[in-house]
Amino acid sequence: MSILDLFWIFVMFVAVVPLIRQRMLEASRIRAIQRLEHKRKSRVIALIHRQETMHLLGFPLMRYIDIQDAEEVIRAIRMTDKNMPIDLVLHTPGGLVLAAEQIAYALSRHPAKVTVFVPHHAMSGGTLIALAADEIVMDPDAVLGPVDPQLGNYPAVSLLKVLQEKDREHIDDQTLIMADVGRKAIEQVRRCVRKILEPKMGPEKAEEIARVLTEGRWTHDHPITYEEAKELGLPVSDRMPPEIYHLMSLYPQPVRRAPSVEYIPVPYRGRTPGEDICVEA
Repeated sequence: MSILDLFWIFVMFVAVVPLIRQRMLEASRIRAIQRLEHKRKSRVIALIHRQETMHLLGFPLMRYIDIQDAEEVIRAIRMTDKNMPIDLVLHTPGGLVLAAEQIAYALSRHPAKVTVFVPHHAMSGGTLIALAADEIVMDPDAVLGPVDPQLGNYPAVSLLKVLQEKDREHIDDQTLIMADVGRKAIEQVRRCVRKILEPKMGPEKAEEIARVLTEGRWTHDHPITYEEAKELGLPVSDRMPPEIYHLMSLYPQPVRRAPSVEYIPVPYRGRTPGEDICVEA
């Protein structure tokens, strides 16, 4: 066997190993979902967005809620018996309003109980989806976020404020157009939130929550904690099953060359840190 043959064997090995590892990870996810479904007697849907890296070039790709996600989630809901509960594991920075609304409406129409699990964060469109649940289970350190629409780099509410603070003759046409679109976008999202919440908590409470989440009270990345969500009147709980954390561990972030967070990956419960750990020179 020549050096050239060894080189090509090495190249094939390097190319195949990541694919095998990915298939094994996907199989582990399926098994974890099946175990959770068996335990809770429900349909489990995972909508988890991580920053992914292209295998060949190494460029980071940000993932968010898009139309394809909406199609897949709605398809899973349609395949679920009307008497079977749905558990949605949600981890997302947000995404397209259209896609988030489609998912939220589909979940709200499901006759059986819908539970949304938020182990870390479900911001923007993710919060809109969570509002459709009968119960939102949050980790004590997890967060939701406002659902006020964003037009490009600008909050719709801030564009409307420009109209209030400047004379129209001093505002360019593009800003006027964006403000008009922003006003419509705010009302559309507010109407969606009201429609989702009204059957569960009545028109007055639904209107109050819809106004708070869309009026621009906070910046768009403001973290709404478990305690704040409870004060708003959302149906939140902190009884997070351990299986959810295990499932999340099967969706790892790409490994960076220099990790920014490091720790000993074992639970410290009823034991002294460093106990039973042998370090040899």
